[in-house]
Amino acid sequence: MTTPLLEFEEVTLAFGGVTALRDVSFTVEPGELFAVIGPNGAGKTSTFNCINGVYRPKQGSIRFAGKEIIGRKPPAIASLGIARTFQNLGLFVNLDVIDNLMLGRHVRMRTGLFAGMAWVGRARREEIVNRGRVEEIIELLALQPYRYEPVGTLPYGIQKKIELGRALAMEPRLLLLDEPVAGMNREETEDMARLILEIRRELDLSMILVEHDLQMVMELADRLLVLDFGEPIALGGPAEVQANPRVIEAYLGQAEHA
Repeated sequence: MTTPLLEFEEVTLAFGGVTALRDVSFTVEPGELFAVIGPNGAGKTSTFNCINGVYRPKQGSIRFAGKEIIGRKPPAIASLGIARTFQNLGLFVNLDVIDNLMLGRHVRMRTGLFAGMAWVGRARREEIVNRGRVEEIIELLALQPYRYEPVGTLPYGIQKKIELGRALAMEPRLLLLDEPVAGMNREETEDMARLILEIRRELDLSMILVEHDLQMVMELADRLLVLDFGEPIALGGPAEVQANPRVIEAYLGQAEHA
């Protein structure tokens, strides 16, 4: 039996009198594509923010590769091997694709500021190695035509790929995908889904996917956790979760309210 890569155990997160997560538990196995779904306000993004250190839970434990990570700062957690994409993008629009991807290499760089500015010796060798890794990601994501283009001039779908590429540049062991197809049309969504599967196959990555496109989630995920108002209501395989009456009620109830 393998040891889980991530153990999210009985986590409760509260802001004043509002409880965002209540006794939420799940594990992510090595190489698994795990998904967290739920209606708006269910606690999906709060779950990610707990994992990468933006929020500190009121109680519970989050262990990555056996190490407790609650209380660690986001840069320290990133250096352990957890990377994240963002729904609303966090790209530097005036920089080209290569420079945006190189920012993801920061956690892998050991050269100091002044040595990097001088660009000699170790700093130069490190730069060459890191640019080589970035070129591999450009190849994987089919971004070759855009490598020298300012990111702000590129189509939205390409920018979403660059956001993904920057996370991959960190060489993570666990990738948090925050709504990777939000705002995309069906063709772009299918292309991103194929890309996620290819990345998983090529890099043997564990992933946690938060996404509102349920068709995509059900096709990609090995297991799913369903949250509703911060509480777990279902955990299991896609077929099991889809048939769960509490899941159906949570989604249909939201639709009726809307």
